[in-house]
Amino acid sequence: MKKQSSKSLFLLPFFFLCFHSISAIDFVFNGFRSSSLSLYGNATIESRVLTLTNDSTFSIGRALYPSKIITRQRNSSYVLPFSTSFIFAMAPYDGLSPGHGIVFLFIPHTGIGGATSSQHLGLFNGTNDGSPDNHVFGVEFDVFKNEEFEDIDDNHVGLDLNSLKSEVAHEAGYWPDGGKPFKRLVLNSGRNYQVWIDFADSQINVTMAPAGMKRPKQPLLNTKLNLSQVFVDEMYVGFTAATGQLVESHKILAWSFSNSNFSLSEALITTNLPSFVLPKDPIYKSKGFIAGITLGLFFVLVLASVISVLLIKRNRRKRREREEMEDWELEYWPHRIPYQEIDAATKGFSDENVIGIGGNGKVYKGVIEGGTEVAVKRISHQNSEGMREFLSEISSLGRLKHRNLVGLRGWCKKEKGTFILLYDYMENGSLDKRIFDCDEKKNTMLNCEERIRILKDVASALFYLHEGWEVKVLHRDIKASNVLLDKDMNARLGDFGLARMHYHGEAAATTRVVGTVGYLAPELMRNGRASTQTDVFSYGVLILEVICGRRPIDEGKPPLVEWVWELMKRGDLMNAFDERLRRDKDGGFDEEQVEKVMQLGLLCAHPDPNARPTMRQVVKFFQGRSEIDEPAEENENMETYLLAKMKVPDVWSSYSQSYGSHHPTFDEIKEGSDLSLENGGNVVVKVNQSNEVLNRVFKSCP
Repeated sequence: MKKQSSKSLFLLPFFFLCFHSISAIDFVFNGFRSSSLSLYGNATIESRVLTLTNDSTFSIGRALYPSKIITRQRNSSYVLPFSTSFIFAMAPYDGLSPGHGIVFLFIPHTGIGGATSSQHLGLFNGTNDGSPDNHVFGVEFDVFKNEEFEDIDDNHVGLDLNSLKSEVAHEAGYWPDGGKPFKRLVLNSGRNYQVWIDFADSQINVTMAPAGMKRPKQPLLNTKLNLSQVFVDEMYVGFTAATGQLVESHKILAWSFSNSNFSLSEALITTNLPSFVLPKDPIYKSKGFIAGITLGLFFVLVLASVISVLLIKRNRRKRREREEMEDWELEYWPHRIPYQEIDAATKGFSDENVIGIGGNGKVYKGVIEGGTEVAVKRISHQNSEGMREFLSEISSLGRLKHRNLVGLRGWCKKEKGTFILLYDYMENGSLDKRIFDCDEKKNTMLNCEERIRILKDVASALFYLHEGWEVKVLHRDIKASNVLLDKDMNARLGDFGLARMHYHGEAAATTRVVGTVGYLAPELMRNGRASTQTDVFSYGVLILEVICGRRPIDEGKPPLVEWVWELMKRGDLMNAFDERLRRDKDGGFDEEQVEKVMQLGLLCAHPDPNARPTMRQVVKFFQGRSEIDEPAEENENMETYLLAKMKVPDVWSSYSQSYGSHHPTFDEIKEGSDLSLENGGNVVVKVNQSNEVLNRVFKSCP
């Protein structure tokens, strides 16, 4: 809506002074007498209330101020300002449909000649509507949507110039002060409403609100209106209303008008007015109650047949769905979750809920029914066959149950090639962030004891994957970013997107090299065949990464494993320990324990797979005791056994052979292979298995 210009407001005092002597008129009616107005048609005054229409069908009622009002400057097209306010009510009759409406109007003549009832509102007829000779301006309050006049609805306020096709219209109501939402008012409810109409300098404001309420600051209608060709020099002002087949009583309870005082409306009495709202019937007499009882009885009578029909349709639909579903979908159906639930949990996959971005898509935080927090991962694959295999693996892994594995709660297939996975939500994020993106000053950095406990948790998870389930599971992508921490800082191994399963005693069938450079075992680059020992190698690198606070491959620095090995050869292993923890005098770390854990990491990351321990042995190392039958030499304390194994010269001789020669740099690896960078400088192998530079990394390995 347009706002009233400051120019017009500034000029108002000037116009009032210039035209006061010839045009000033003010009146206030707080109730009416028979002498107050000129009445036409069915208009009457009863108990000081102006009643324009009653329950007569197709009737007209009109009331005009007895004297003409100067509305235009003589010998000029300039229309003088005016301000009016009135209180009206449209009182319905019990059992009759209400209609049609009421109009505040300026008209050049008295009487009701040339006007018809019904949709014409007692203002025009079928032949003169729209004629410029009418010289009529009206503000209509209409409760019937008439297509002939392009009405916007059946409860609106409109500005009419010589026609019932409104120049501007809006649903009846008001905007409360304070920026609150628009409040709709039902015109024919029988309630009393007050209207304010102000016109100056071609700008008109129309405002309405329940009687007794303070005038809202924002008008309902606010627009420029050219009345210079509509108004003649002198006009009558008043009200007209009409009924048709629809009837109601149109009433005016108070009225003020002035063309010199825009605050005269404050003189109207707006409280303790008569009410015309119909009393409500008892609930048992209401049409809704009777209809409800009737429908209820009908429902009871047909309930049995409806249930039978629904059951038949449900069975047919289920049969159709099963025919359209693929075998793997039926097999893993219990894990499936409706898309609508996931969409609601993530607030429509809102960006504000994104908690991570992985290689396969974004990860969102969600809250499912019951208030449980989950991590929601969207995955897209163009290869439908590959996607089917991937989801089959993930659904199978959903049956894995271990306290140190991220639990898969379910999945959803929204469309072909797009899948959604739901995991347990890990409140403390990834181990990678807690090692490399922590803030020492805010005490968010993990201390030595916490790091060793996390490594123990990961070892427990890997032991379960390798030996604790019905089939052997190879994770194939063990790294700090795939280790997540729950609210109690317990570690859970996640992201099984690259995992593969095979039965115990069988070798893995795949020969495709996947994983993250820096964590890849040497033999994996030679033959492309993953095994439990390749997982052990990655775990050994993880140990060194966590204890040393350094990434496996960091541009401009030697590879982590080689660097730690060289320090151990020089008897300076503690210099590999995270310098941030070394600076912490209150860290409370055990130097001997730290050295043992780093030696374990070197042993797990040994270039010869036969020299590496099993995850069973690693778990016992952390437990410090043997609970499961092992060969005689392992019946003693496992920590003592592994540390003794580390001291055998032959075990470390291959380390010297492998790392004694030139090790390709980070740049050489990037330049010679099809790789993509991950966060922290990690590199993920995509396809290139036979790349010469990557083979050169491990060319001296046994």
